[in-house]
Amino acid sequence: MLLPHRNGQDLALGIALLIGAGEAVRAKKTILCIDDNEQSLSVRKFMLETRGYSVVACSNGQDALNAFNKGGIDLILSDLMMPDLDGAEVVRRMKHRAPAIPAIIFSGKIKIYDKDMQADVFLPKGMYAPTELLERIRVLLVRKRGPKKASLPASIPTAMSAAS
Repeated sequence: MLLPHRNGQDLALGIALLIGAGEAVRAKKTILCIDDNEQSLSVRKFMLETRGYSVVACSNGQDALNAFNKGGIDLILSDLMMPDLDGAEVVRRMKHRAPAIPAIIFSGKIKIYDKDMQADVFLPKGMYAPTELLERIRVLLVRKRGPKKASLPASIPTAMSAAS
């Protein structure tokens, strides 16, 4: 709903309230979450969505590959042990197509990371808190995006305005 405004200040105030004081609106990051255990998938999806992520949930590797091929995925979060196509193979195929895509593999059966998995992070199920998973996701997404670009505050005069 648009509200009428009397002057530019009212409009600027309204925009600042809509986007947050001094912060640009950021698009949600999309996480492809893969787990053949529907209950675990549902819990993980809920946890990520309540933290502001968009989640594409898949219960098998083939559905995950199809979803990934549609594009728009920022991070892969996959169970390792799944029937037909396991998490390591799913991640390998996705990384072959998009090498920079961050990937986290977790497993309840295997406790040791194998370098051939090509995942950026390996987490044994039950050996980490949900906050650790969220922090790993945040760090991988920041690494993918790269550092924020510094911008000069508006109050610092440029060389051209100082010379005039």
